Amino acid sequence: MKKNDVVNLIRYHMDRNEAGFIQQSRQIAEEFLACGDIELGRYVTALIANANAVHPQSQRFANTVPDAVRVATLDDDPLPLPDAIRDDLRGIINAVGNALGVNRFLFQGAPGTGKTESAKQMARILSRELYVVETSMLVDSRLGQTAKNIDTLFQQINELAHPDKVIVLFDEIDTLALDRVNSHDVREMGRATSAMLRGLDELHRDVTMIATTNLYDAFDPALRRRFDAAVNFNRYTQDDLKAVAETLMQHYVGKLPHAVPNKRLFSKILSLMPQLPYPGDMKNLIRTSLAFSAPGSGTDYLRRFYTSALGKEPNDPAMLRAEGFTLKEIEALSGVAKSTTARRLAAEE
Repeated sequence: MKKNDVVNLIRYHMDRNEAGFIQQSRQIAEEFLACGDIELGRYVTALIANANAVHPQSQRFANTVPDAVRVATLDDDPLPLPDAIRDDLRGIINAVGNALGVNRFLFQGAPGTGKTESAKQMARILSRELYVVETSMLVDSRLGQTAKNIDTLFQQINELAHPDKVIVLFDEIDTLALDRVNSHDVREMGRATSAMLRGLDELHRDVTMIATTNLYDAFDPALRRRFDAAVNFNRYTQDDLKAVAETLMQHYVGKLPHAVPNKRLFSKILSLMPQLPYPGDMKNLIRTSLAFSAPGSGTDYLRRFYTSALGKEPNDPAMLRAEGFTLKEIEALSGVAKSTTARRLAAEE
């Protein structure tokens, strides 16, 4: 068993992330079996089976999901955040745990800053089902029907059998309720926004609601006031974004058996990017680079990441040397042997 497995088990336990704890335990059992420790592997597997028998996740809230809602799948992907945002989220978790009726939260920020993923992380920590509102099912071209759909949705939410066991996520709530004064269709948008205001006012105190928006400045002021707290996700420094990228790369490299970690080389590529993207876009860059990498090469993902991040192929040894890469790193990026690269550079000099 690896040290990282122990750390993950402790973290999942402290976060009350049952799904992550069981998944990590299952991985440990498979490692025991693969190493020939059959008895211990079977014992851990049996413990997991017993835990699932006592807590059948799939039957927790059968037949209670509102019509315009889907149940989100929670994964174990990391969510590295700046300290300021993380502290705000800890406060929200405390507020939910204290059950004083502070239950409506707004996450605002640019796309890819981690708003939706933070809602998923909170659901894992609080051991709650995450219900995601399908706004496309609420919007209707018929006059007044969107507002009626919103009223119906909130009625269904308030009638949930276990309101204290769910988090309801209105992802991109601005789809339903922008500023009523600036909207092109003032009357129809006004009806939809008014329905949202009524729904928020009458929301069951045991239901935790999170809404996200990329258009905070266009948000209806009255709607802003209905939320108990707002979290600004636009608070990333370049150092924060670099730390996020390194955490994501470390996580996903560990999932690909043939990929060889190289934090130093990855950091050098990051330093060449004029502006590091937000976590959502960085996550896509990393996952795509790894997914398309050649199984026979442990560093092909870094070559692909270089190309995607910088928009050019790492084929010119002189250019790579000028960018600060060593002969060994140039070999990893270009696929050209160190000795060949050294001769080419010497000849050019």
